[in-house]
Amino acid sequence: MTENYTALYEQHKKAGASFTDFGGWQMPLKYSSELAEHHAVRNAAGLFDLSHMGEVWVSGPDAGAFLDYALAGKLSAIAVGKAKYSLICDTDGGIIDDLITYRRADDTFLVVPNAGNAKVVAEALQERAAKFDVNVEDASADTSLIAVQGPAAEAILLELVPAGQHSLVTELKYYAAVEVGISFGGAIRNLLVARTGYTGEDGFEIYVGNLEAPALWEALLAAGEGAGLIPAGLACRDSLRLEAGMPLYGNELSRRVNAYAAGLGPVVALSKEGDFVGKEALAALKAAGVGSTVGQKLVGLKGTGRRAARGHYPVLKDGTLIGEVTSGQPSPTLGYPVALAYVDVAFAEVGTVVDVDLRGKPERFEVVALPFYKRQK
Repeated sequence: MTENYTALYEQHKKAGASFTDFGGWQMPLKYSSELAEHHAVRNAAGLFDLSHMGEVWVSGPDAGAFLDYALAGKLSAIAVGKAKYSLICDTDGGIIDDLITYRRADDTFLVVPNAGNAKVVAEALQERAAKFDVNVEDASADTSLIAVQGPAAEAILLELVPAGQHSLVTELKYYAAVEVGISFGGAIRNLLVARTGYTGEDGFEIYVGNLEAPALWEALLAAGEGAGLIPAGLACRDSLRLEAGMPLYGNELSRRVNAYAAGLGPVVALSKEGDFVGKEALAALKAAGVGSTVGQKLVGLKGTGRRAARGHYPVLKDGTLIGEVTSGQPSPTLGYPVALAYVDVAFAEVGTVVDVDLRGKPERFEVVALPFYKRQK
């Protein structure tokens, strides 16, 4: 597999990062302690390089109608400045990727797919655009993405924003985006700032050109020094998103999984006008009761002991196999093991007690409501 490097690779090396391959990218796994980075995001702030994510611009007179056809949600209903979580599905209803779409103007949208799927999603969108008056531009290779996540994120970002534009940041709602002037590298640059995230905390994701990304990274670190901001890697990003009950493509989501089993039925807009890719298959899956009365369902599991479940560990009920763990580890915030797992729907009800086979030893877990962790507003 080809190794890709983000524009911030040298910053990570200088900070002593340990690297790992993720979707073909060399990304920082951690800098010193993944536990310290996790707690920093929960209690102060963490700085993440998300430049491996994709950025696909969709524009033109048919942009809204096209995205309604290409994705499972009703993207034409997004207000300008807002964002929507959605799925891009195969004709059989399998999930090609989960992604966020921002509406930047009446006829302009930014689609943000996951790292390992960026090329696949861009190609699928270009293929599906054949009958629409739209332009699909994959800007992933030229765009960096930096996230500031945690309770102090807003105050840190405001350090770099001119006073006259502070209200653009403070009044920005969750799942919305705005262009904001940010001061770094000796100039003020208008950048797209989104109030989204993958940690369960408040935070912002900032889109910036590759050449300007290192200067922005350094400016944010300097602005957050007194607030406890530290660089954070993929290891703590994974533990944070797991506590927040957020699925990860390749673990909880894949082409073999459908929206109803994954608990993402509300994301699918079967009632929207016209056809969309996967509609017939998804309608049949819903009618059959997949994820509710038949098949398997994604659930949260809380450990009653100290040993953690891990991905692919079997889930048992009275010794009978009923499912499989997709993600699991000890929760640094909550102090007990947590996991996500697909289990037979008969055992998916909150309060059901199951066993996870931890390398030949059964460990008791309880099905609980998601998310495991929810921040105090």
